[in-house]
Amino acid sequence: MVLVAVFGVALLVAVLLSGLAARTVLSTSFLFLVGGALVSDGFLGLIHITPDSEIVAITADLALFAVLFTDGMHVSLPKLRANWKNPARALGLGMPLAFVFMALITHFLVGLDWTTSFLVGAVLAPTDPVFASAIVGRREVPAKLRQLLNVESGINDGLALPIVLILIAAAGPTSDSAEASGSKIALELLLGLVFGVALPLLVSGLVRFRLLGAEPKLQPLLPLATGIILYAACHLTHANPYLAAFSAGATLVHVSPEAKQSFEPLGEALAELAKFAALLVFGALLTPQLFGDLSVGGYVAAVLAIVLIRPASLLLSLLGTSISRRERLVAAWFGPKGFASVVYGLLVLQSGIPQAEAAFTLIAVCIAFSIIAHSSTDVPIARAFDVDDLAGIPSGREDADALTKETSADVRT
Repeated sequence: MVLVAVFGVALLVAVLLSGLAARTVLSTSFLFLVGGALVSDGFLGLIHITPDSEIVAITADLALFAVLFTDGMHVSLPKLRANWKNPARALGLGMPLAFVFMALITHFLVGLDWTTSFLVGAVLAPTDPVFASAIVGRREVPAKLRQLLNVESGINDGLALPIVLILIAAAGPTSDSAEASGSKIALELLLGLVFGVALPLLVSGLVRFRLLGAEPKLQPLLPLATGIILYAACHLTHANPYLAAFSAGATLVHVSPEAKQSFEPLGEALAELAKFAALLVFGALLTPQLFGDLSVGGYVAAVLAIVLIRPASLLLSLLGTSISRRERLVAAWFGPKGFASVVYGLLVLQSGIPQAEAAFTLIAVCIAFSIIAHSSTDVPIARAFDVDDLAGIPSGREDADALTKETSADVRT
């Protein structure tokens, strides 16, 4: 109950300061992260949470699922078909480059063995839709850039998971991780995609029956029920919940735009609550002992992961594209690490591999640095775009009709 009270106080403070945060570098995400750290065993000792506490995995998992589900609703399939090349470059070239570069600096600067170093690279390679949404949800940011970041952050979590599981098995097979065969992982991804597409189609079909249908005040609960069932089905069948969530959101908005419109206010609020709860719990893990356990080389690696590896990887992947230089720089910088990496880092910690604790410490510090850096720069970055963009006037690089018809997310801090 103490944790609930702490969360309520943090939520109240965050709401009261949200107006200021929307105009400055102050971040509500940062407030929850710091709040969690202050009430943990490392400082005030009001709550007692360790990396193996069940609440850590549950809150991170729920937050990632909720945000991917709502972010999937912001994907326009016609636009994605017309502009798939840039996200494909980021996923097919930028992400593997970040994976390899992170593994190299982890091995040489932190001293982890090659397999564990590549495992750290796989955990930190995906960007996080929770914090990318701070840019994706701002209308002043060009549509092409928003689409790139939204699709990249929504899909790369599912792409990284098979590599994480395979490398855990390779680093030190246990009774659990040894089962992570390639065929099993492929089946989990396929099931996630199938569930994510099939369930919204089924619900949409049921709504069209003459005797069925939701009254207006209950319509927002229809997508919510779909998401709850999908989450449970994925965990019961071991299907990939993150790929399922993103594909379900994209499918739902495609077959039922009115469902997206009615659910959006509720969905955004629930996603924010899940995000804040996960940030508070993750912040509680950031004790002085954890930071003290990381070597100087680890701190150098964490900083390089944010300021060099992600920017260099994405800039290389976007060479020769039609995206402007400024937009490429923004996309390159805004590659936050977040809840996907938290969830995968916990898998590493709980795997029992020889260097699990050292790997998790590096992962946790890197995520903390990323949250601070990226959640405090989204407002200045959005304001860096000129007055024409702020007014919603399409530039020569964008399709005016596509920009006019686009439905974007509410701003999330």
